[in-house]
Amino acid sequence: MSEHIYDPAVVEQRWQKYWDDHGTNQIDLRAAKNPYYVLMMFPYPSAEGLHVGNVYAFTGADVTGRHRRLRGYDVFEPIGFDAFGIHSENFAMKINRHPAELIPANIANFTRQLRMMGLMYDWRRSVDTTSPDYYKWTQWIFLQLYKAGLAYRDEKEVNFCPDCGTVIADEQVIDGKCERHPDTEVQRRKLPSWFFRITNFADRLDKNLDWIDWSEKTKLAQKNWIGRSEGAEVDFQVQGRNERIRVYTTRPDTLFGATFMVLAVDHPLVDAIAGTRERDAIAKYREACASAPQDASAPVSALSKTGVFIGANAINPVNGAAIPIYISDYVLSGYGTGAIMAVPAHDERDFEFAEKFGLPIRCVISPDAAALADFRLPDPISRDSHDSEALREEILRGQTCWSGAGVAVNSSNSEVSLDGLAVGAAKARITQWLESKNLGKAKTTFRLRDWGISRQRYWGPPIPVLYDEDGNIHPVPEDQLPVTLPPIRDFRPKGDGRGPLANVPEWMNVEINGRKYRRETDVMDNFLDSAWYYLRYVSTDDDKRPYDPELIRKWLPLDVYIGGNEHAVLHLLYTRFICMALDHAGALKMGNRPGMTDGAEPFRKLRSHGLLIKEGSKMSKSKGNVVNPDEYVEKWGADTLRLYLMFLGPYQQGGDFRDTDIVGMRRFLNRLYTWYHESTQPVVANDTLPKPLLVKTHQTIKKVREDIDALSYNTAISAIMELLNAAKDALQTSDFIRESLIVMLAPLAPHFAEEIWQGALRKPESIWKSARYPDHIEELTRLDEIEIVLQVGGRIRDKIVVPRDASKEALEAKALASDKVRAAMAGAAVKKVIVVPGRLVNVII
Repeated sequence: MSEHIYDPAVVEQRWQKYWDDHGTNQIDLRAAKNPYYVLMMFPYPSAEGLHVGNVYAFTGADVTGRHRRLRGYDVFEPIGFDAFGIHSENFAMKINRHPAELIPANIANFTRQLRMMGLMYDWRRSVDTTSPDYYKWTQWIFLQLYKAGLAYRDEKEVNFCPDCGTVIADEQVIDGKCERHPDTEVQRRKLPSWFFRITNFADRLDKNLDWIDWSEKTKLAQKNWIGRSEGAEVDFQVQGRNERIRVYTTRPDTLFGATFMVLAVDHPLVDAIAGTRERDAIAKYREACASAPQDASAPVSALSKTGVFIGANAINPVNGAAIPIYISDYVLSGYGTGAIMAVPAHDERDFEFAEKFGLPIRCVISPDAAALADFRLPDPISRDSHDSEALREEILRGQTCWSGAGVAVNSSNSEVSLDGLAVGAAKARITQWLESKNLGKAKTTFRLRDWGISRQRYWGPPIPVLYDEDGNIHPVPEDQLPVTLPPIRDFRPKGDGRGPLANVPEWMNVEINGRKYRRETDVMDNFLDSAWYYLRYVSTDDDKRPYDPELIRKWLPLDVYIGGNEHAVLHLLYTRFICMALDHAGALKMGNRPGMTDGAEPFRKLRSHGLLIKEGSKMSKSKGNVVNPDEYVEKWGADTLRLYLMFLGPYQQGGDFRDTDIVGMRRFLNRLYTWYHESTQPVVANDTLPKPLLVKTHQTIKKVREDIDALSYNTAISAIMELLNAAKDALQTSDFIRESLIVMLAPLAPHFAEEIWQGALRKPESIWKSARYPDHIEELTRLDEIEIVLQVGGRIRDKIVVPRDASKEALEAKALASDKVRAAMAGAAVKKVIVVPGRLVNVII
């Protein structure tokens, strides 16, 4: 039995205390010579503790940070808690505790668990978004945007979740339902709210996605949400009146097919141009729409096809036709101009609307033959039997909607003709004609809408605004920040469109210099808290300003940001916007970094971690399969858990957590521990070791470095395991091999590595202070001799060792000289010899 037993509980407690006592994880941000900023998205402390999926994410980021530290970088890896907001508040309501009591307890437990895992955090620089010392500066950021004209108050239609009791963002509405309450329909309400002008930066936010080093899935999600479209604005004269209705269309080439118009129910021109007899119907329809759920992200098929005629017509500017004007809830005032030209022959929703109301359908695009051949009708019977030419005739007669490729038809007037032109050319020609007649102009638009930050909840930073008795807005002076959140007993939202702070008159009503004011009672969206926290980390000890400009230029943009892809739109888009807005306001200037063509992008590299499942099923409390890391650390140790999690699969994909598999990692550490303490191999100079062992060592050094850079931790661990096997089987070893192996493992198993480094190897200082990741010698990553497989008729008959650079002729000669090959040939003539250099020789007989 081994005399040296690896006891992770003792080892991990010892080295965590050592790191704390010696400030091993602390960094001097000003003195750092080679700054490298690694960050994992900070957690919501909206549950009682971390689960193993959280530990998986945090460990992966920590591996990257520790690896870079061993390569000579001054690594800054901070942590904090995104503790304000609806996640935390909903959990508090669920368990009937006040968030001001619950959240600090949750943070304490999260902190214990993160420390337990041996993560390389400088705890002096932790942030808590619920601390007045933090949200003072969140309020300061609001004021900077207000002064720059990027924050404004308006009464608009917003998404209101009755269960949340507050406004929610467009991004949180899924198929008309709240993302947090999938059975609750989101209402459209008109509420006075505060907004940030993120739309001012839509073009920049979109174009920068073409070059920033982010996961493609994340970039695609942002591009789709920003929703760039190229088209034209077109003015339609109201018949018999002076008013014009402006529409935006991506298909100006179909203008000749516009047979009616549709306005949003609250379009400002409706009341002005509506007919007298239609006003009652309009009022009733508006009332019906007011409580109906709306989802800006819903598919076309999900949009309603109701509406009413308003008793007015518009003039189609390209053919002079009078076309009726309707209102409908499938047109939203917040998108585009709140009005559309309807081309039912070439738009599915317009086609359904036209059929329902008996409106004309005029085809102006003749289908492309290739696209028509691939066209599939929704009805299975028609789909199986459709004839392309018959279908073309249906489309040309306006009996079937066609939105595919083709050429313009029925599209000419006395001054311009589009007939025969493909879509792109037709767009260009009609847009040029519209501009020449002052009837329209080319325009780029975006689906993105301004960010509504008002929340009718309690648990958030108050908006730093006062209103005088006339309703005028007065921003709170910066020297009076923070506007602190008052302690109140009843924090639950009432769902009446007002926040709980509206029920605290002693806080809401203030008198300044003899004048009476009312505080804003909405709080700010917690996504504003998380949109700038990475800036605060560098200056947590500075109570005079949100961040030190000198340190910002030195450490920002941060080098690697890691998080879940569920944050692709909300958090990451808002973070980019806040960075650009502060830059625009002159309140933020980051450092210059290679490849960063826009100095206001916050992250040089962003990667998304994968998700864990448990024995084939998604982890959930309802299934009872959520894994608490505490019990696994207690049984196996933190380093065993770290290694097992990183070995489950590619970090950016995730893996399947199985209780029976973790024992393999513990056995690996046990073998390694025993080898370091009990090996009797002579320790010799590197140049006297067998060449294959040296090659294996340098191959592993190279591979582990490349794999960790690529977040391929599972293959890095495999390579280290293979090197251990080779090192154990060798007759001799060297200090270089023994030190290199443990340094390569250190980012993955930091406590274990420290134990071996200072214990078995008797090093006087921490591995994190004195070790450096080993350099590989490229020439030693390749053996001079390699093994070649010899086949006869595709079946393996022999294996030979040859020089790596052996010629095809030499390989062929050696194959034909092999006794085993000659025996397999049994005297048959050689028909052909196939040589694959570096791999095999196949003799065909």
